[in-house]
Amino acid sequence: MSFLFNCSENYTLESAMVRLEPLQPYHIPNLLTYSLNQPEIWTFSSIAAIGEENFKNYVQIALDQRKRQIEYAFAVYDKRTGEYAGSTRFYDIQLYNKTVQIGYTWYGKQFHGTGLNKHCKFLLLEFAFEKMQLERVEFRADNTNERSKAAMKSIGCKVDGVLRSNMLKLDGTRRDSIVLSILRHEWFEEVKENLKKRL
Repeated sequence: MSFLFNCSENYTLESAMVRLEPLQPYHIPNLLTYSLNQPEIWTFSSIAAIGEENFKNYVQIALDQRKRQIEYAFAVYDKRTGEYAGSTRFYDIQLYNKTVQIGYTWYGKQFHGTGLNKHCKFLLLEFAFEKMQLERVEFRADNTNERSKAAMKSIGCKVDGVLRSNMLKLDGTRRDSIVLSILRHEWFEEVKENLKKRL
């Protein structure tokens, strides 16, 4: 029987290092510390998330978008440390076009450079291409966000181009967004194995 993705279902993606759990309100107490104590990780966020009320609203927006069947957010649990590390999500889900974007990804500073992100991306890409049977997975970032750009390129994303002045930032200015992607054949031909070797 073929797999049919449905935002109403609960999907947990898991490896020896990390578990991605469908984001729920009960995750807020475990994740709130990153909103209250690490404001620098939100520098490039397009949704206000600093402060308890803003963070609760941030989670609620993700839940509302899931109900609309266009986003699916996960809480990221690091099995090595026994801590919730951050969040990531599928968004702009277009099952008819067989495309999705991965983004809204953030982790506490202590998880940067630990390999956690690569494990998360492997699980998400594997699910997108091998379960959801998608043809394209897209990534976007502020074109000035060098950390994010380097992370996406390191997992095998190819640069499609830059969308100029395509988004309003929280400070009222506009951002240029770099667009990167991985195609289905690229995942099976090279990206999957190359990424697996780096886990």
